[in-house]
Amino acid sequence: MGITFVEKGGERRRPHAKTALVLAGGAISGGAFKIGGLIALNSVLHNRSVCDFDTYVGVSAGAFLAAPLAAGVQPEELLRSIEGRSSRIGQFRPTHFYLPNWREFVGKPLTFAKDAVGLVPATTLTLAGVLTNDRSRMINRARRFLEAPSYSHAEQLVLPVVQAFQRRSQLQRGLSYLPSGVFDNSGIERFIRENFERNGMPNHFRLLKLERDKDLYIGSTNLNTAEAVVFGHDEDCSVTISEAVQASSAIPGFFRPARINGHDYCDAGIRKTANLSQAVKSGAQLIIAYNPFRPFVNYHADQLLNGQRGMSDMGIVTVLNQAFRTLLHTRLMLGIEKLRLDQSFQGDVILIEPSETDVTFFNLNPLAFWRRAEAAEHGFTSVKEALERHHERISSILGRYGISTSLDRLRRNTELIRKANYDNAAILDVLEQRVHDRRAVPRKPVKLRVVGE
Repeated sequence: MGITFVEKGGERRRPHAKTALVLAGGAISGGAFKIGGLIALNSVLHNRSVCDFDTYVGVSAGAFLAAPLAAGVQPEELLRSIEGRSSRIGQFRPTHFYLPNWREFVGKPLTFAKDAVGLVPATTLTLAGVLTNDRSRMINRARRFLEAPSYSHAEQLVLPVVQAFQRRSQLQRGLSYLPSGVFDNSGIERFIRENFERNGMPNHFRLLKLERDKDLYIGSTNLNTAEAVVFGHDEDCSVTISEAVQASSAIPGFFRPARINGHDYCDAGIRKTANLSQAVKSGAQLIIAYNPFRPFVNYHADQLLNGQRGMSDMGIVTVLNQAFRTLLHTRLMLGIEKLRLDQSFQGDVILIEPSETDVTFFNLNPLAFWRRAEAAEHGFTSVKEALERHHERISSILGRYGISTSLDRLRRNTELIRKANYDNAAILDVLEQRVHDRRAVPRKPVKLRVVGE
């Protein structure tokens, strides 16, 4: 497990300083990996939980987790919901994630058929117009082509017809007849909205701030302007929290862009990997960031990866996986270095990531819904190893902010997992235990309504 530290807060104690939890993207397997890791972190925190930070920043799949965490839902409960064993949170089903983009798969062909009706008359008028207005030139070009057939002469003969047809035809839009995404992530919005309503949690940034006194920020990308968008109680709060999660998680190509209030939004990861700067902007002095996506590093030329010597031997999916991880991780490291050099930031950052040689997690397909339990288990194990290895340094940093830590429960859970002997059901039972009994008490539903917004 890789942990990166930025320590600029000095040795002075600041128990009342603002703290932030920043969750990067990761799709399905990365999100489940983060749940497992958050459970490990929860096990170590002695007098706090991961629901006790002041600020939450979520990007893509991180937004899907940041929203319920900010509302007070523990990661153990989120893991239960994945397996359908939660009494509070409904199960996240494949239909929420793999909801086909029926609207465009049906609507686009119908539009094409409608426009194609005018194809024959448009073609006839186009040919008639070209031959009428430019007859002598077209005859000369045809004669040259017949005398000396070549690509250049053929292009001179055909190009005027093609250009005239493009000007007159209704089929000018070309690739716009293809769907903008294979799936529709409105199911994700519905899942968040229904579970917030079910538990009396306000689905509005300002109301969440009033009730829980938590800053929740969710990032996205405006498709039309290519600008980064931040939703929050003191940022753009024109959408609900569930709509913000939908906007943040609309993976280009996989999901159709989320159209909300007349704007098209795409995955926040296009512009931001983790958005550490938003946590700093909110005034956070202690930032714990969690990024599940980093590239795999094959240090030795003779090291085999799934029986192959190189990633290029593993096909295009592996190549693209490595390429995108590299892009996202490079941008994140630049953000870390920017904070390290920023003289106005005098706080501490703990960035948690998988190990750069973690081939098990690298081979987990980010969009593989049915491997989420495996990803959660691996996330717990990875973060557990990192917390144990760096506990002294982490404990020192957190202690300055009034947060005490203990490895006792973490080691106890690790021993129980070892005894489970690879029984996934038994392992999940261990992970889903509450860290403290007081956290198992359901929150009383509150009935708050937004008036005039």
